[in-house]
Amino acid sequence: MGSRYGVKIRKREREVLKKSRGTYESPIIHKMSVRRLGTAKWICDSTGYVFAGGAYEPETTVGATARKTIETLRSAKNGKQTEEQTQSN
Repeated sequence: MGSRYGVKIRKREREVLKKSRGTYESPIIHKMSVRRLGTAKWICDSTGYVFAGGAYEPETTVGATARKTIETLRSAKNGKQTEEQTQSN
């Protein structure tokens, strides 16, 4: 298959294929063993863990931003709870 005409479209296709065929770090064991199983389906070869992600990468930029925001909110909530506990004692 592949694209036929135009340098720009061939470069874009090359980037997409490179992303989708590459290996990525596992979210569980932090080892480079994640590969693409299908559209938005990823599998860790070491653990057999299958998870949903982006179509061409395991984690999209929007997903990474959302994850960081959630972590920040959780840590702020935990900090507030410990502050309230120390004040009540």
